Order: sequence, then structure tokens, then C-alpha cells
Amino acid sequence: MSGRHDFDAIWRDTGPMIWRAVYAYAGGRRDVADDAVAEAFARAIAHRDTVREPVGYLFRVAFRIASADLQQAKRQGEPADRGITDPEPATDLMTALRRLTPAQRAAVYLHYRADLPVREVASIMGSSSAAVKVHLMRGRRRLAELLADHEEVEA
Repeated sequence: MSGRHDFDAIWRDTGPMIWRAVYAYAGGRRDVADDAVAEAFARAIAHRDTVREPVGYLFRVAFRIASADLQQAKRQGEPADRGITDPEPATDLMTALRRLTPAQRAAVYLHYRADLPVREVASIMGSSSAAVKVHLMRGRRRLAELLADHEEVEA
């Protein structure tokens, strides 16, 4: 039944979206996004017979792996900006996103950029819809403050 998933097609169709979501969650740490997404796909393939919804599974596992990597780096005292590589010059928005909490970054990215409903964001994050709504509200408020502060500095 679930062992019939075409992981090549899933990789082509949703791999880039998952990677971008984890990249945003990790605050622009390409190394964390690369490792988390690759490991999530490896685990999904290894458990192909028990994975029912592969895309949701991939999101959840990738976010958990990224979260663990970020926590380990923090415990080891690594600088917060280690491994950050922007595909293009740093934008004001990416800089502001890095200043949100990881949960706020994930909620904002998944809801507004990946266009997922709150219920699905909650499922991916392993949280409740109410908690995701709080992360969205606080994330929007903080982004507005950060971006407004940046505009005042440039003026």
C-alpha cells in the first residue's frame, strides 16, 4: 500500500519546497537544510512500507532533524551565523527572519511562502493550531518592527 510511493517524483515535486522551508527555519544555514532534507528522504525511503503520507512525513522529519542540529550547535557554542549562505545577497527580509525564533520562522514560512493552512503547519511542526497562530501573530509583529526599524535606519 504505502510502499508504492514514487520518491523520485516526490523529490522533484516537493524536495525544493521542503529544502527552502528548512533553510528558512534554520535561519539561512544551508548546511543544516542540506543535511536535514537528505536525511529525511533517506529515512522515508528506509521506512517506505510504513510511511502513509510521505510529504508530511518528510516535512516533520526534516524539521526535527534541523531543530536537533541547531540545538546541538547552540550547546557547542557555535556562532549563530556559522554556515549561513544566501543564494543571493542578503535581503532585509532574510536578515529579519533570522531574528525570529525558529518556531516563528517555520510558521511564517510554511504559512505565507509555502501557502499551507494553519492546520497543516501545525501538523508539520508537531504543534497545535492555536500555537501556530500565536507564532504567526508574534512573527508578523516582530517582522514589522524589524523591517520598520531597518527602513528608518536607511532614511
